[in-house]
This record gives sequence, C-alpha cells and structure tokens, in this order.
Amino acid sequence: MDKQEKENRTIHIGQYYGSLQGMLKKFDKNARSGRFMGNTKEEFEIWQKEMRVRLGELAGLPRMEECDPDPKVIECMETEEGFLREKLLLQVEPDVRMPVYILFPKGEPKGTFLALPGHMGAGKYSVAGCREIPAVRDSIERFRYDYGLQLARRGYVALCPDNRGFGERRDEALQGDSEEQFLNSTCFQLAHMAEPLGQTVIGMCTWDAMRLVDYVFRRGQWNTENLGCVGFSGGGMQALWLAALDVRIRRAVVSGYMYGYRDSLLELNGNCSCNYVPGLWQLADMGDIGSLIAPRQLIVQSCRDDHLNGRRGLENVYGQTSVIREAYALLEREALFAHDIREGGHCFHPEVLELLDTGA
Repeated sequence: MDKQEKENRTIHIGQYYGSLQGMLKKFDKNARSGRFMGNTKEEFEIWQKEMRVRLGELAGLPRMEECDPDPKVIECMETEEGFLREKLLLQVEPDVRMPVYILFPKGEPKGTFLALPGHMGAGKYSVAGCREIPAVRDSIERFRYDYGLQLARRGYVALCPDNRGFGERRDEALQGDSEEQFLNSTCFQLAHMAEPLGQTVIGMCTWDAMRLVDYVFRRGQWNTENLGCVGFSGGGMQALWLAALDVRIRRAVVSGYMYGYRDSLLELNGNCSCNYVPGLWQLADMGDIGSLIAPRQLIVQSCRDDHLNGRRGLENVYGQTSVIREAYALLEREALFAHDIREGGHCFHPEVLELLDTGA
C-alpha cells in the first residue's frame, strides 16, 4: 500500500458533535447541590458530619470489608542517611495487603505522618527516597517526590505506603520490571474493576489509609496527638480525602491537588481514573471537601504554572481555596489554613513542610 492509498483510507470531518459542551452546561446546572448553605458554626458542624457520610457512600466505603490487619514487619534496615527503615505488610481487606515503608528519624520523634504517593513515582519508593533505584532517582529529581524522607529529616516518623495499583500493588496489567511499568499505576484497571461493584479507586485508597491510621494507634509507640498526612498530586488527592473523612488526622498538606472540578477534571477530561467518583460533582466541589478538614490544620500548595489547574490557572484554584477560607473563618480558626503558592509547573516544594511547625 503506497502513501497515497494510506492517506485516502479516511475522510475529513469538518464538524464534530462531541459531548463536552452539553456536559459543561449540565455541570453548571447541577453541581454542588450538597454545599454548605447555612450561616452558623453549629449548622456547619452538622453539615460536616452529614457530608462525610455522603462522600463516603459515593466513594464506596460501606462496601469495603473489615478484617484482621495481621501486621507483619518483614524487613528492617538502615538507609544510606542512617535512618531506620522498616517494611510493614498490613492486611486492609481480606486477602488484600499493603506494603508500607516506615522511616524513623534520628532521635526522639516529634510527630507522625502518613506520606501518600502520587503518580509516576513507583509508589512508596520515591516517597521514601530510594535514590539507589535509577528510575526512582529521576522521578524524585523531577517532582521532588521524597517527602517521606524529608519528613524523617525533620524529625517525624513517616509511613510511606503503596496505595492500590502502585509499586508492589500493581495489578496484572503492569506487573513487570520495565521502567514504564515500574513507575506507573493500574488506576485505570482498578476503576474498571471497582465501579461496577459500587466502589471507586479513591474510596479504596482512603479505606487503606484509614487502616494505616488504625495501625498507628494500635502500635501505640508514636506521638499521635498531631497525626498528619502529606501528599503530592495523586497523593494530594488521597491526603485531601483522608483528612476530610477521618478526623483522627489533625493536620494535612495537600500539594498539587486543589482546583475546581469543572476546569480540571471535566474540561481536562484525560486525567487518571482515580480522580473520578460517580455522582461526586453533583454533590460537591474540591473546596467543599477541603472544608471538611476545618478547623484542623490544612496547608494547600499550588504551583502557578501547574497544567492541572486548567486554562484559568490559579483563578481556578482560588475559587476552591475561598470556600475553604470561609469555613475556617466561620469556625474562627483562620490561622490554621494556609495557601502556599510556588512558581513553576507540577512539582512538590518541600519548603511547605516548614509551615507544619508554625501552626500554618
């Protein structure tokens, strides 16, 4: 078949009749029906409790199965920087196990954090700072992904799990050793498995993180008074949902994941499947979820040129942070919310961790 024959095998379509414009109108008509519409602190606290239940139901939490966590520490070693690192294997549902790296600081720990991984970092390996793996080293340098290690350097115990579909928890489609398979995740496959069962990827990840919180309290040897979570990108999504739905989390850093759904997940509709929850947009936007964290400490980090902000850039972010600020103001805890803005594209900036010790 010559070049001309190949070029003549289709026809040019001058006008398309896609669905986006209709979906945008539907979003504008129906979105955020569950937003807070009261005026008092008491009304807000009632709304928070009800919204946590509704969000959990949408995410499929009632369909998750409880089980014996059967925790096993299967490895203990010293890292190149001299930190003690345990590898924990935790059962989060029957026959579903989650590997976790636990980094211990030098000296007496001053607190405990869950360090939740995002995409293209091989799960716990980047977050825990495993630079000895070349692909992981490059991912850390690109995104500054080693915030679990950064927390340990600052004196915190850092629990760095493989969330579902990442690292050692990749499903069959990516269970190989190529760099692309190793760094990537099976969120797409998980979503296709979960949603027909009434579950979601973010629901499963939130459930698993809650079980890790259970373990922290069960172990009983670390300071949990100000138990926190930190996450970037997809890890920021997990940190947002975990802190919103689990009040045992007392402070959260959400980096690279705070923007309006309309611009960033409807117009930009090629994002990872883990972002999508059936019925979510009709109920709430991202700022509404963030306001469930009030009055606990919340630090949002945004980069000015992050492509995930959408075509309006930080204006799309400000629309959500304003909802969160209103919640903290209503509860008279404005000082416990901070918005850290950095230059550049999609990237974690570890300087945000310094705000943890200043009460935001």
